[in-house]
Amino acid sequence: MASRQLQTLYRDLQRAFDARPTDLKKCGALLAQLKISLIETGLLLPNGEASLNDMVIARDILEIGAFWSIRAKDVPSFDRYFSQLHTFYTDYRSSLPPSKREFPLRGLNLIRLLIQNRIADFHTTLESLPLPADEINLNPYIRHPVNLERWLMEGSYSKVWNAREEAPAEEYKYFVDSLMGTIRNEIASCEEVAYESLPIKDVATLLFFSSQSELLKYAQERGWQVDLSAGLIRFARKNDEQMEIPKQKLIEANLAYARELEQIV
Repeated sequence: MASRQLQTLYRDLQRAFDARPTDLKKCGALLAQLKISLIETGLLLPNGEASLNDMVIARDILEIGAFWSIRAKDVPSFDRYFSQLHTFYTDYRSSLPPSKREFPLRGLNLIRLLIQNRIADFHTTLESLPLPADEINLNPYIRHPVNLERWLMEGSYSKVWNAREEAPAEEYKYFVDSLMGTIRNEIASCEEVAYESLPIKDVATLLFFSSQSELLKYAQERGWQVDLSAGLIRFARKNDEQMEIPKQKLIEANLAYARELEQIV
């Protein structure tokens, strides 16, 4: 049976997590203490001897930890919590009652793989989900990352941008924002090569900026010259040596892409 201290800390964690807004600092401190308690009671990596109630409490703590990690914008922490939850979601799936947080977290994990450009791992993880193939599109938490992956492959970046407002949970918006940051940098790199200058309005549209102040800040970060009087952005031009095609890097990238495709097939 879980210790009295663990149960007290667990109740405190629930209150801090359910508060509006979430008390992130208190949750972080409580989770650190609870991790130690879970290790001491053998619940962090259960061996099957723990009671059903204790296993549910341990799973709940780790799930809150995973959501807390996203709200705190700590992706490595999310990775660790989700890895620890894997045992509960697979080895003890038949003995534990279903968790309402499982598929929201599985969906977040899929988007994390997209952000890290781990496309092969994305498809492998998707295929290993405890869902029949014909039910994937019926689950909003899984349908969302599946749609994102398809739109990315199609180059339909406007759909990815609009998907932020269609997120099935608030935590999804953080990952979609991160994904858009990657997309924005790719588009900006293409603009720098293809154009000497563009109207400010066109650049804002292409990069999905809703305000000029955001665009100006981004332009400053990339070293672009902004001419407000002319309404133009002049891109930093690279010299001929820098513009040389990196043949070796392209070959390595193509080989890596081929290996990814082989893993998917």
